Amino acid sequence: MKIDLGHITLNVQEDGDASGAPVVFSNSLGTSLELWDKVIPLLPQNLRLIRYDMRGHGASDVPPAPYSMGMLIRDAEALLDHLEIRDCVFVGLSVGGMIAQGLATKRLDQIRAMVLSNSAAKMGNPPMWKDRMDAVKAGGIESLADDITTRWFSRAFLKTPELDYWRDMLTGTPEQGYLGACAAIAGTDFYTTTAALTLPSLVIAGSEDGASPPDLIRETAELIKGSRFELIRRAGHLPCVEQPDVFAALLTEFLSDIGHT
Repeated sequence: MKIDLGHITLNVQEDGDASGAPVVFSNSLGTSLELWDKVIPLLPQNLRLIRYDMRGHGASDVPPAPYSMGMLIRDAEALLDHLEIRDCVFVGLSVGGMIAQGLATKRLDQIRAMVLSNSAAKMGNPPMWKDRMDAVKAGGIESLADDITTRWFSRAFLKTPELDYWRDMLTGTPEQGYLGACAAIAGTDFYTTTAALTLPSLVIAGSEDGASPPDLIRETAELIKGSRFELIRRAGHLPCVEQPDVFAALLTEFLSDIGHT
């Protein structure tokens, strides 16, 4: 469904029990809410399972680039207010995990726990992101697609027919949306604010992640007091795609441990 938040319209999908404890999912750069397709059916269906397309992605509005991380956080905040959600568990992958960290800093009434998958307090550096944005402006996302998917997935997955689906999703991302989100990531350093967080946190890395290596993810986990770090083997940047059973099991266990199911 499309939800008009006034400043932006976001594409949202709900599964599970509308009266259940809420779990909110935020996608990564170059993907849509379909990122979670394999995981949602494996979770307890007494939960209210909400996922949305980040601005500039999927079927959500595509404002002109650049975006700031503050904009992405405000979108999530406004969506949760619109849906009257409090005390959710917010699951974010990559830039989605950065949104989770910012939301936890800003609105602890909305988020009681977070899951950071393949995400860090700071990802890359401004020159790296500028180079990527310049390449997209010059040759489109297609010019970088093979390099990006190589860093996204494990060696085994790169040999499967399913790779084409995710490559098509990447190259089908609106260029302004992709550039906008790149700018938001480039301008974000959450080391200080994330280090002050104390909410229950599960931090997940993929052993073959070429986009956000496990050591980077572990470093962010160590910033958050009492967080739990898990490494998923035989998975890259999108472990919910490559190892959905393992991802769902870790998430379900975490939700049970914090009393959210």
